Amino acid sequence: MQMGEAREEREAALSDLRERLSDGLARSGLSKTQLIARTGLGKTTVHEAFSFAAAAPSDRTVAALARVLKLPDEELMVLWRVATGVAKAERDSGLGRPIAEWNPHDLEVHPAASAGGRQVLPGYVRRAHDQVLEEAVQAVCQGNSRLVVLVGSSSTGKTRACWEAVQPLAPMGWRLWHPFDPTRAAAALDTLHQVGPQTVVWLNEAQHYLGDPWLGEEIAAAVHALLTDPERASVLVLGTLWPEYERQYQALPAVGGPDPHSRVRELLAGRTLHVPSSFDAEALRVTAELARQGDRQLAEVLTRAATHGQVTQDLAGAPALLHTYEHGSPAARALLETAMDARRLGMGLHLPQAFLTDAALDYLTDTDYAELTADWAEAAYAELAKPVHGRQAALRRAAPRPERRPPGASPSTPDRAGHSVGPVFRLADYLEQHGRTTRSRLCPPASFWASAHTHLSRAIDLYDLSRAAESLHRMQWAHHLLHRAADLGSAAALTRLGQLSERDADTETAKAFYLKAAHLSDAEGMAQLALLRARGGDHEGANAMARRAAANSTEVLGRLAVQRDEAWDRSGAELLARHAAEAGHTTSKTLLARLRLRAGDRDGAEALARQAHDAGHIPGTTLLAELLWRRGDDEGGEVLFHLAADAGSIEALQRLWLRRRGRRQGGRAAAEALVEEVIDRGAGEKLFHLAESLESSDHPKYAEEVSLQAAAAGQLNSLLRVVRQREKTADLAAAEELLKEPADAGDPQALAHLARLREAAGDLAEAERLLQQAVDAGDSRAMVFWALLKERAGDPESAEALAWQAPAFMPFFALMEMAKTREADGLHESAGRLYRQLADARMLDPSEWQWPHGLDPDGSPTPPWR
Repeated sequence: MQMGEAREEREAALSDLRERLSDGLARSGLSKTQLIARTGLGKTTVHEAFSFAAAAPSDRTVAALARVLKLPDEELMVLWRVATGVAKAERDSGLGRPIAEWNPHDLEVHPAASAGGRQVLPGYVRRAHDQVLEEAVQAVCQGNSRLVVLVGSSSTGKTRACWEAVQPLAPMGWRLWHPFDPTRAAAALDTLHQVGPQTVVWLNEAQHYLGDPWLGEEIAAAVHALLTDPERASVLVLGTLWPEYERQYQALPAVGGPDPHSRVRELLAGRTLHVPSSFDAEALRVTAELARQGDRQLAEVLTRAATHGQVTQDLAGAPALLHTYEHGSPAARALLETAMDARRLGMGLHLPQAFLTDAALDYLTDTDYAELTADWAEAAYAELAKPVHGRQAALRRAAPRPERRPPGASPSTPDRAGHSVGPVFRLADYLEQHGRTTRSRLCPPASFWASAHTHLSRAIDLYDLSRAAESLHRMQWAHHLLHRAADLGSAAALTRLGQLSERDADTETAKAFYLKAAHLSDAEGMAQLALLRARGGDHEGANAMARRAAANSTEVLGRLAVQRDEAWDRSGAELLARHAAEAGHTTSKTLLARLRLRAGDRDGAEALARQAHDAGHIPGTTLLAELLWRRGDDEGGEVLFHLAADAGSIEALQRLWLRRRGRRQGGRAAAEALVEEVIDRGAGEKLFHLAESLESSDHPKYAEEVSLQAAAAGQLNSLLRVVRQREKTADLAAAEELLKEPADAGDPQALAHLARLREAAGDLAEAERLLQQAVDAGDSRAMVFWALLKERAGDPESAEALAWQAPAFMPFFALMEMAKTREADGLHESAGRLYRQLADARMLDPSEWQWPHGLDPDGSPTPPWR
């Protein structure tokens, strides 16, 4: 095309674009003033968009006008691209490539079927979460950046929903970037800073990015920087997660414990969107309508999923995969269970064939083992490689991408050293999740651990399995796997061996392990070595090593500083906190301020607390407020305490309450007014924690005051707290009276507490009826109360069954109480069986160990082995 012809084409497209906009405005009946208000665009921007004398409007302007005027945005964006002369060279620039050039299956959208050799997506059924995604897309079209992470179980349609959501951006010229090579985490961290406007960042299976033990926190920080950088707006970041990963990242750490996901938790706050596991009645109705219109895939799936509603899982092949597992040959089932256990205990996606083959042997019964043929493994792998409905295989051979590094370069992290020798296999997602659920209370047999020790060559896999073995109390295997990981260069393993050596009072060996970890740039190893040097009087060497640790990871240094403070090692805590604070770690500034205050350095403490406050660290704000009060600045302290309390600090709220309550005149009224303020702001749940804080601070009378006032205002948690206090004083009638109204209203917690009172009164039938009602109302924790009731009623079998039905970690509380009661009653065998079950479920705390040398894989106590 000649230059003149190209210019004429652009002018004709621009004229056509403006005519369509003008026609749309006329049909809408809106004035331009109203259009400006509804689009959020500037007055000049809107007027120039309709002016034939002005330059072409921006793509964002066209998209916003098309949305309000209800015009076909795809057609308008085609005209805009011609009118503005966007060339292919420009389209090919930047990260990723245009959305229209992507195949959804390359972005890990589950294939549902094939037709004539082509993978075909079934019709799409919009659900509630699609509306939220649409709103995010509208926001980015208006120049804002957004992050949405879809949370749901395997094969619930998360990735497909993301794919459908970005389709309106395709005609606007948006690009899509999927960080993948050489690894997902490395690709994301290396290149996120290059993401430009009008880019979709595709973080499918976001645990591979945000959950990476070395890079996850940095990736979260980089994503946050991307979302808040106005020069790179607008950007849409889409991710998916399984619920267990979301729970892991969102869980608050124990006081003083490690917080490995603090930045991830902050990033995800308010940005997750849950996808239901099944279609509701309306979604099934739409599915049926699409089937009637000729969608054969949906018509077929409705023959199986119309009752349970798990349409997306069926499309993805879940039932056929489950059938393969449950009805396959014994050898195939053994391989699948080996793979399930490997994944749930921490191994990577790609499982070496040699490991799987040897590990599977003890999963077979004696009869099945005796019937194995010489080619059993080959036949079993072939059986599992057959694609099922949805074109998935239960266990398929994988082709992991090789790391691409310059000759002689070391891996990005030492713990990822080593590689799998020979073929590797990947377990189907659905079976992996099925295994996490159904096998969570089982310890793998001896062949699993022996094969791991013999065949695994990736340090990270060996280290993760060693920690899993330790949590299962298989201490002998934990020891051998940990040493094997260390031999392969795992810095984490070396550091752990150093800690174990310190525990055994072998300081010299600990130093040697820490030094090896420090040579691999492991921040925790450096910090531990710094502490050992300090204890040995080498303060210069300790400071040098602490500085190196801070340069590698202030988060690790800060976490260890907190641990040392809780262990009353004030000098060690100050050493680590000082270097972390100097490197910019905000939390450590607050800790260091407290340490300086204990040492009598009030000025230094205030300066550090002010730095932490200025950086937005709420505990720093609370400490600064306290220091201001101590030097007589009542007004300044009050303002800061209010600020911290509003941000969620119970400590600050307690200080404000006690100060008001301590006034000589009107103290009680002033304190009650503060409680009313909290309730009026909709933060009444804080009062429960305030009462707990007051009681633990030796103010039980005051705790009762707060609880009663909050309970009178309808705060259920505080009401239940008052009930527990009445129970302690044996005033059961008053406790029942307090519970009557919320229990009659069907509140599950009130029902569960009332059941306990009925049991105490000897009315077991009514107690059980109330607990059943509480469970039906959604309080799964009532399972624990119900289980203990059954145990006390002499029905241990039902008690155990009910305890295991409780979610998450709750079975621990019921089963531990049962085990200790049975042990006290002389039922040692029954108690030991419960302890072993808890060990196999990875729920037993080291303080509860019953076996000094650990357990063998079959559950029998391990004889002395050191």
